[in-house]
Amino acid sequence: MKKHIKIDFVSDVSCPWCAIGLQSLQTALQRLDGDLEVSLNFQPFELNPQMVAEGEDITEHLHKKYGSTPEQAAAARENIRARGEALGFTFNMDKRARIYNTFNAHRLLHWAESQGKQLELKKALLTAYFTDGENPSDAALLVRVAASVGLDADRAQAILDSNEFADEVRAQQRFYQQSGINSVPAIILNDQHLISGGQPPEVFEQALRQIAGI
Repeated sequence: MKKHIKIDFVSDVSCPWCAIGLQSLQTALQRLDGDLEVSLNFQPFELNPQMVAEGEDITEHLHKKYGSTPEQAAAARENIRARGEALGFTFNMDKRARIYNTFNAHRLLHWAESQGKQLELKKALLTAYFTDGENPSDAALLVRVAASVGLDADRAQAILDSNEFADEVRAQQRFYQQSGINSVPAIILNDQHLISGGQPPEVFEQALRQIAGI
């Protein structure tokens, strides 16, 4: 009988290390295929909840937020690109010049969970932003991405045209913030064990084996 593990993946679709962490986690799960059954749920976290509608230039944003110089930002981007490439995820840094608010993306992800399409939508949104350089706050883009993974486009548009799921998303955000999560990705196994950051697959595999006893 397969062992079951619940995984809550707290993250943002504008977080590059979240894309790396998810790719690493999925690699680890593939290695454990046949031995482990998991329920994977994505929980909302906004890196920049006060971001203006038009977004901000990434280099300027990083300087304002962390004090990073353009050279440090470029080195960090290259590190992220290389880590992604090693895991099979493409970061096209030349296409991604701005960072945006992601609240509406989280509302659609909340809905997608009930439709059994949350993982597919999450991966498609990460690809749209990091690989294709598209704007994850743009309603037209969100509807198109939702439709591309088999979700109903009209329903997605209706959600975006309203405040549906806004309270639920904010409540989930508060819960994880009050639980001490202040950076992402934060991967919580069986409501007890925390793995922070875009760790390599080996870290996830070892943790999953230990918790499942396999």
